[in-house]
Amino acid sequence: MLKVLLTNDDGIDAEGLQALRRALVEIDDIELAVIAPDDNRTATARSITFRRPLWVAEVPFEDGTVGYACDGTPVDCVRLAHLGLIEGFEPDMVVSGINHGANLGDDITYSGTVAAAFEGLVLGLPAVAISQQSAHREMDFRLGNLFDFTHAARFAARVVERLEEVPLPPGTLLNINVPAGEPTGVEVGELGKRVYQDRLELIEEDVGGRRLFRVYGNAPHLETGEPGTDVAAVAAGKIAVTPLHLELTAQHGMDGLREFDFAQLL
Repeated sequence: MLKVLLTNDDGIDAEGLQALRRALVEIDDIELAVIAPDDNRTATARSITFRRPLWVAEVPFEDGTVGYACDGTPVDCVRLAHLGLIEGFEPDMVVSGINHGANLGDDITYSGTVAAAFEGLVLGLPAVAISQQSAHREMDFRLGNLFDFTHAARFAARVVERLEEVPLPPGTLLNINVPAGEPTGVEVGELGKRVYQDRLELIEEDVGGRRLFRVYGNAPHLETGEPGTDVAAVAAGKIAVTPLHLELTAQHGMDGLREFDFAQLL
């Protein structure tokens, strides 16, 4: 029996998570547990909660099963599962999503959805992150508010069911982005490029001299024309599948740095 942890960053009541939960419970030989934030934790990345205890509440679902809502981050949710929040359940796999909005290119460094999957890798577990483009086909995860998770839930459940057959290197997760509408295909691609167009906008200033600013207000530009990327695949109406890992050491820079005499700077 494969023990699968389902989590997200949009919150335990989010329709994306519920759509995927309903698809996963239909699979034989899967024991599913749901631990997710109690509210929206979008763009919390790999943040954790360590300066205070975590509240956890049992949440009933319409089919009679229950999940657990945590007032921490998506990464906290994965840690709770690993450390034994649910008696007799330690996950064999982490599934995160379905996110309300795409997580393409540079988005993955901010995404709580992808961060939860990365935490699976930290714990030595296979992991999958799934995100859904909005029905308006916008490419910014912050803007969409109308979603159809039918195709994403079905595809993600099949990936989970057959993940052992996927030639995925150790320490690697699958980041899956599903376009709006019926997908025209599936494409494996590398991360594309986001060109963020944020600006500093003064909203108000109070009598004490404090100033209120808006920073993250504008939709990013996407280089959709670059072939072979997740951005281009979704723009073309295809499901984008991208392998990600946490090996951050720049091996190509090691030899040059070793030749530099850092000791002289002591």
